[in-house]
Amino acid sequence: MTVRNLRPKFRMLFLMNDTVLHLDGVAVDSRLGGPRINRLAFPEILRMGQELFAHEPLLQRTNLERARRLGLLIAAKAPMINAALFVAPSLDCRPADVTVRFLICEFEVMAALFTHQKAGALDAVTADKLVWRRMAA
Repeated sequence: MTVRNLRPKFRMLFLMNDTVLHLDGVAVDSRLGGPRINRLAFPEILRMGQELFAHEPLLQRTNLERARRLGLLIAAKAPMINAALFVAPSLDCRPADVTVRFLICEFEVMAALFTHQKAGALDAVTADKLVWRRMAA
């Protein structure tokens, strides 16, 4: 996979925890350009995400650009995945303690999430009800 392939030719939405991210036009860090990104395996990207969320549990809100780059890397290596849930038990926990879940969301679900977000109504509870279903009994 080349860096050129990392730039989607269509508008791609990616759910990171409870935030819908636009991945089109995301700049890839120059340190990850070219052959280096081609050598990255999916487990390494997973580990990167765990490290990021271990130090910044609300990354999708506090560092939107970094969250978008992580989403782009996930989508580049696993194109069917369009949703990732990273849960850190505490601030500055061990990266291995961050649990991760990936899903393939249907277009209708992503559209509903995006509509909720545009209206300012997308929060963790709404995302959980529509996608993650962690609170379901």
